[in-house]
Amino acid sequence: MAETTSPAKLEAPTETPQELIISGKESLENYIQKGSDAGTFDASLPPLEIPIIDFGLLTSPSSSAQELEKLRSALCSWGCFQAINHGVEPAFLNKVREATKQFFALPLAEKKKYYQEDGSFEGYGNDKMQTLLWSHLLYLTVHPEDKRQLKFWPENPEYFRETLDEISKKLEVINQILLKAFARSLNMEENCFLDMFGEQALMLARFNWYPPCPRPDLVLGVFPHSDGSGLTVLLPDKEVGGLQFLKDNQWYSVPVIPEAFVVNIGDQLEVRSCSLTKLHLWQIKGFVLKKESNQSVYIM
Repeated sequence: MAETTSPAKLEAPTETPQELIISGKESLENYIQKGSDAGTFDASLPPLEIPIIDFGLLTSPSSSAQELEKLRSALCSWGCFQAINHGVEPAFLNKVREATKQFFALPLAEKKKYYQEDGSFEGYGNDKMQTLLWSHLLYLTVHPEDKRQLKFWPENPEYFRETLDEISKKLEVINQILLKAFARSLNMEENCFLDMFGEQALMLARFNWYPPCPRPDLVLGVFPHSDGSGLTVLLPDKEVGGLQFLKDNQWYSVPVIPEAFVVNIGDQLEVRSCSLTKLHLWQIKGFVLKKESNQSVYIM
């Protein structure tokens, strides 16, 4: 009687593609950016000194007029700015960064519990592009709360969910302040942008992790793009840069201000302001040294 055998079980991978490349087991070829995607980053260029908006001055009756004028200039000429004195404590920002770092440091098998499903952008994975990006991401809906898919929200580290919920609520308040200030600076009715987006406006969180790379000059962490959201609030890495904006057909690096948010105007706000605000393309490039990682958190 012939014996039947069960099909052999495939051993689950224990290393990410980037780890295989770093160890020399795989080629970097599929990550090398070619043509227009390669960008024109020149490390010798000076950083782009984008405007800095002080929330303390913006919300103070005695100084708001001057800061609103700075905000108007930032919106109309730059489409981005760095926000300081925004009310979120540095210790809490470090907690957000640490939760991000601890999640991406988990074994691959643990992270795959939250892996993206076919047809869905939520969860852990990579951007699905023909040329791969040198990054890992975790994409989650945070608002409205009834749209959250908690099966994709990591439970390790154990404080991740609580921290994400808290930062999203803090940024809801910041978004409301900003949208009202945007309208006033453009001589529009104060609540016009808030009313346009409504109380059930979609808010997404995206956590990016950029591992060390043997040739950081050849890869991208995020493709050149403008955001499809109303606005994006970015918490960058405190030490390793890499965020770049395109201005006058040249890529420039955004200097790191450790406790600042980088605020970027999205397509929806540009359209709804009747093109008074200005869009810029941005990307993540030149962001990883051979022995350092980089991370960023986007709330859109």
